[in-house]
Amino acid sequence: MPVFIAKEGRGGEVREALANLQSVSRNDPGCLEYTVFANDQRSGTFVLFEGWNSRQDLVDHNDKSHVKDFVQMVTPLLAAPFSVTSLTPLA
Repeated sequence: MPVFIAKEGRGGEVREALANLQSVSRNDPGCLEYTVFANDQRSGTFVLFEGWNSRQDLVDHNDKSHVKDFVQMVTPLLAAPFSVTSLTPLA
């Protein structure tokens, strides 16, 4: 679950980049869920909720050019490096 915090005044650009990534990534093999949320309490903060059929599908997704291009493009727009938390369902 990646969290992205935009630099002041760059939230719109980060939002647009994430929306584009969401659109393309939903078609990647093994994608079960790929939804970007805006944090209602912190302007310019976005959370990506993603689910994959397998760990390998996630690895393959992260190796795709659209993901690598996104990371390269969005990194200068962020106030800090984006963080990623991996989650496992309890049941």
